[in-house]
Amino acid sequence: MRVLGIAGSVRRDSHNRKLLRAAAAASPSGVELELWDRLAELPHFDEDLEQGPVPAAVQDLRDAVARADAVLIATPEYNAGVPGVLKNALDWISRPFATHPLRDKPVAVIGASTGLFGAVWAQAEVRRVAAHIGARVLDRELPIGLADGAFSPDGALTDADQVAALSVLLEELAGHARVLEQA
Repeated sequence: MRVLGIAGSVRRDSHNRKLLRAAAAASPSGVELELWDRLAELPHFDEDLEQGPVPAAVQDLRDAVARADAVLIATPEYNAGVPGVLKNALDWISRPFATHPLRDKPVAVIGASTGLFGAVWAQAEVRRVAAHIGARVLDRELPIGLADGAFSPDGALTDADQVAALSVLLEELAGHARVLEQA
């Protein structure tokens, strides 16, 4: 079972990249999490760019989503909302609308932020956008608040309850993908 992880931040030491690495470590047996880490290479969405071959990073993202059985998005929260680079990626993935690779694919959204609430508003916004474009979005969240202190120096989540919740979420995501695979 292949899960594609997309971090909604381009910052090198992003808490959400750490969260996806923690997800890889907490993945249940048989679940492999691959991190797609080229968000900064995506051009701004522009319908004019769709007239010819799409930019290489866009095609790579679409191909990675198509190869995955499910997608796990980790989002920070910028000014009470979803980061522009992550929304841009979702806009690129959603084309062409009727046949894009995220359509009917299981998606879970998690998030980490330095604030107390763990990017819950951004998580809700990403779930709404993903559902609108046709993904099968899990109706759950995993907020990691006060993220500056939530990870050990090696990047692991330090709270055992959060690690357990992450593992349960990944098992649920994989379960949805298995059901779709059998259908």
